[in-house]
Amino acid sequence: MALIEREMPVNRVAEILGVNLSRVWTLFNYWIKKARKVNGHKYTFLKNRQNLSEKKEKELSEMITLYPNLGEAYRLKVLFNDLWEMPNKIAATAFLTQWCNDVDKAKIPAFMAFSKTVRSYWSGIIHFVESHLTNGILEGINSKVQLAKRRARGYRNIKNFINMIYFLCGKLKFDYPQFFAA
Repeated sequence: MALIEREMPVNRVAEILGVNLSRVWTLFNYWIKKARKVNGHKYTFLKNRQNLSEKKEKELSEMITLYPNLGEAYRLKVLFNDLWEMPNKIAATAFLTQWCNDVDKAKIPAFMAFSKTVRSYWSGIIHFVESHLTNGILEGINSKVQLAKRRARGYRNIKNFINMIYFLCGKLKFDYPQFFAA
């Protein structure tokens, strides 16, 4: 209690507001209990709504009603997932523009930062919607190259390094004969 009194000068707050000290503590307890209700519901918000049990669905609806900003954030999250179902570039561009405008209106800091990232990678996102191609294979090959480089702690020359890359990434099969011909 002494630590709380020192860190949060409740007496001073009560004096400034002109209210009873117990009233200030009641308000603190109210907001602490309200914040604890959200605790433990991370995956309720992260899961797709159709994958929630009835109990979790009810809890989600309560949370969205209780906390309007959280409800708006959830709506923006669900709305963004609709981007991947867009049929063409034009629809995706229009959708993404509208979504970024909604984020700007909502003024939720985490979403505004994400919206800034989306704007910086705009063309890549739009091209993905049309082609559904990613650079995942290239990232995998790069991972193998970096692993070979770390494993060897350096190569004598670049030719040996290139040969090791071909060996690791070329998917070569060296089937050795089981029996030797005499």
